[in-house]
Amino acid sequence: MKKKLFTLIAAMLFGGHYAAWAQTEGDEITVTTVEGEKDIIEVPEGMLLQIDSLLNLYNSKTYLQDDDCHYRDLNPEFSTETYIERLKRIPSVMEMPYNDVVRKFIDRYAVRLRASVSYMLGAANFYMPIFEEALEMYNLPLELKYLPVIESALSPTATSRVGAAGLWQFMLPTGKQYGLEVNSLVDERRDPIKSSYAAARYLRDLYRIYDDWNLVIAAYNYGPQNINKAIHRAGGVKDYWAIYKYLPRETQGYVPAFIAANYIMTYYCEHNICPMRTQIPAKSDTIVVNRDVHFKQIAAVTGISMEELRSLNPQYRRDIVNGYSKPSVIRLPQSYVNTFLDREDSIYQYDVENLLTKRAVVEVTAEDVREAAPLRSTTLVPRGHQATRSKGKNVQNGRHDKKHKNARGGKNSRRERSQSVTVKSGQTLSQIARKNHTTVDKLKRLNGIKGNNIRAGKKIKVK
Repeated sequence: MKKKLFTLIAAMLFGGHYAAWAQTEGDEITVTTVEGEKDIIEVPEGMLLQIDSLLNLYNSKTYLQDDDCHYRDLNPEFSTETYIERLKRIPSVMEMPYNDVVRKFIDRYAVRLRASVSYMLGAANFYMPIFEEALEMYNLPLELKYLPVIESALSPTATSRVGAAGLWQFMLPTGKQYGLEVNSLVDERRDPIKSSYAAARYLRDLYRIYDDWNLVIAAYNYGPQNINKAIHRAGGVKDYWAIYKYLPRETQGYVPAFIAANYIMTYYCEHNICPMRTQIPAKSDTIVVNRDVHFKQIAAVTGISMEELRSLNPQYRRDIVNGYSKPSVIRLPQSYVNTFLDREDSIYQYDVENLLTKRAVVEVTAEDVREAAPLRSTTLVPRGHQATRSKGKNVQNGRHDKKHKNARGGKNSRRERSQSVTVKSGQTLSQIARKNHTTVDKLKRLNGIKGNNIRAGKKIKVK
């Protein structure tokens, strides 16, 4: 769902969630209602994204360049009628009306975020084809391709403050509901292709509920249950602008930001915004592995950089492809695919002791068991030895254990049975039991303790 190039477009245009996001000055917009009252609307997180962090992303550094265009760095003034007419001309099946809130977001893109829009226009070449293909598959409006701009600033690794992840910012339950695998090693919410198709299915299902695209977008941001509550409070009217006053401030800005994003990405020339030049990345291809492999193993043997591997495979959270769990896909530049296949055995063997350290088998010795439970009724001895009990004797390896006599009677045993200790501050029964080679149950029986609480300074019998 996250990349670099689109990260910014998303960031500027709408709210997304990224490591560099920060609530700073200017995170609100003040608008005037039709009644003449002032209203405060929250700016989506993506519009607060730090541009420097986007420019340091792999795709940004590798494939984007400033364009030497000759536009004046000045935003022209236009009439309200001009904005209304331009929005009407956008080829869209979705409603894109004009009002003061939409105008405020357009102004922010065209003035304060001019450099960001330039960056986003260049970055659009990376992810828009993926989004459009997924939306087309489910016969959805292609204007929805700008939702990841709002959600994630087009960064596949983006994670929000509430745990939403990926380009399309799926929450964990929704992602799993739509077939995205999430575990300690893999987060398919960060997979641009899989998450895009999951998002398309989710948007299709929301439209089946509301039959209104603005409500669909609002529900994507705020959740369908909350939108249903707002509709109920508005008397059952299924219209975004009718329920507008019952929405939180972030969602009040969400649909206007979406409209403004469509506007600025269409009419950037009219605002003297020059797109960054984009060099299309080399073609990539996928291979399937059936064994665990670390990115460092691939990088060391094939020569591909770790940064490029991570950029092409953002779904792998810890640089480990868990092919042993199930066949797993790795995306590589096409020029490296044959190198990987030719050197596959060398890749799996490279520094495996240090890079893939999960042990499949761990030996537990009899001595380990005795340390943990020294007074178990059955004596455990190493494999290959036998322990035999006879009347009054303990025989191991054919030898009598003289200590066993003292354990069953005599002065020494009486002295051991009457041994006591003073409870130290913070000590528990289990700690005392381990230290004195006994068990918690025996301590309770010896001292008449019913619960697990013991008082510091009190003497208790341990034998």
